[in-house]
Amino acid sequence: MIPIDVVSQVLPLLQEGFIVTIQLVIIAGILSFVMSFVGGLARLSRFAPLRWVSGFLIEFFRGTSLLVQLFWFYYALPLLGVTLPTGLVGIVALTLNYGSYGSEIVRSSILAVPKGQAEAGIALNMTRFQRMKSIILPQAFRIMLPSFGNLMIELLKGTALVSLITIQDMTFYITQARNTIGHDTLLFSMLLVAYFIIGYVITLVFRWLERKFSAGRV
Repeated sequence: MIPIDVVSQVLPLLQEGFIVTIQLVIIAGILSFVMSFVGGLARLSRFAPLRWVSGFLIEFFRGTSLLVQLFWFYYALPLLGVTLPTGLVGIVALTLNYGSYGSEIVRSSILAVPKGQAEAGIALNMTRFQRMKSIILPQAFRIMLPSFGNLMIELLKGTALVSLITIQDMTFYITQARNTIGHDTLLFSMLLVAYFIIGYVITLVFRWLERKFSAGRV
């Protein structure tokens, strides 16, 4: 039987952590989305130094562990004289890590648009900016959406690591409750369900976006 008294103790804490997790996903998700476009477009720039710098930064944050990045910003950065609020550390690390992955999504999606589309814009005497804005990006965005949906799910799962730097998300509260009242199976089952609910909502949102941006296409 499910111990109702344990559920009643843990549920309010889980709800508090749920709100924090949602905030992390939304804020870091939006910032990652912005970084994805900035980084992806920078890697396609005609200016070689911009391509090199953006490429190095993207590969660095893609090639290093999110956990190590969190620890570096939380423990090592203050030793250099820069101390960030704990919540900001989580957002910055999540944004840099998943924004770097998103940059590759943007870059590859733009390159996947047939070259004939850009050539048609040139024939219409459109500038590079006009071609990118009116022809290439709208088509590339439809290609990006499924990958961005998967990226947001990965970001959601990545938020569980922020509990290790004392951000009070769902994992933090469940771990604390486990240490005080036990019932590991019940507590982590509740945590699994909570993450699944958020992940499923994200999936539904991106499926809706895919249908919306694919409307009218054969």
